Amino acid sequence: MKSAQVQATAAPSRVSARRGRRIWIQMVKRYDLYLMLLVPIAWYLIFHYGPLYGLQIAFKNFNPAKGIIGSSWVGFDHFERFFDSYYFGRLLWNTLSINLFSLLIAFPISIVLALIVNEIRSKSFSKLLQNITFIPHFISVVVIVGILNVFLSPTTGPINSLIEAFGGSPIRFLEDAGWFKTIFIGSNIWQNMGWQSIIYIAALSGKMDGASRMRRVWHISLPGIVPVIVIMLILDIGHFMDIGFEKILLMQNNLNLEASDVISTFVYTTGILKGEYSYTAAIGLFNSVINLVLLLLVNRFARKTSETSLW
Repeated sequence: MKSAQVQATAAPSRVSARRGRRIWIQMVKRYDLYLMLLVPIAWYLIFHYGPLYGLQIAFKNFNPAKGIIGSSWVGFDHFERFFDSYYFGRLLWNTLSINLFSLLIAFPISIVLALIVNEIRSKSFSKLLQNITFIPHFISVVVIVGILNVFLSPTTGPINSLIEAFGGSPIRFLEDAGWFKTIFIGSNIWQNMGWQSIIYIAALSGKMDGASRMRRVWHISLPGIVPVIVIMLILDIGHFMDIGFEKILLMQNNLNLEASDVISTFVYTTGILKGEYSYTAAIGLFNSVINLVLLLLVNRFARKTSETSLW
């Protein structure tokens, strides 16, 4: 009886041992592929996981002369200071609203563009449309903001010239807080919709003959890329609180600060320019925790509803 029990418990261990040997054999055979992984692994360890050691300054009164270890602990004082500040509501609303509107507007546009490209019968026109929408992604952010300044100039810009031609008055778009989010999100859509649609175009394959175009899109194309849409949505929400910091900073001025002041720009101006490292480290940690919580919640919801998730 005891020998049977010993054999029963030893069987799984032998199976796992054989499985482990097979994995090592495959790794030895494909050593060149695993060697290629060393560079990205080193990148993440050095530049992503290594700096996590410095997160403790969010709970300290960091003094560069004393270093991270020598600085005194203050607990959650920096977090309380941020939550009690008069600008907390503005920063949080601007960050959330820009990302929310971008997600609601920009995310579906790339899917629609992919469906349009997939349904175009002329291959030459399809490639032309892809190139036109794809090229703006490679334009520098500095150049994009420069183009916005030229086109939206209240004196020489063609947009205001057109408004004046129809009897209107020039609008200072980049100096008006009410226009900031519209311009920022609209220019982001123009710059990135072609790039974001590539993965959907790649996922779309095959057509059903004998069905109308709308029926084909609704019953074949869209259901076929639902798993890809879910994964991309989860990834987007995973950095929901992160915005294009460089572009906002370049577009930001004192007149549109009410709409353009977000957490990332506040961390830069307060932490880097003013040297309040511990305070802005706490703000950055708060920002990252929200991203993590949103990622976990959305991934869990997607796994339960669509059986598609990151893990």
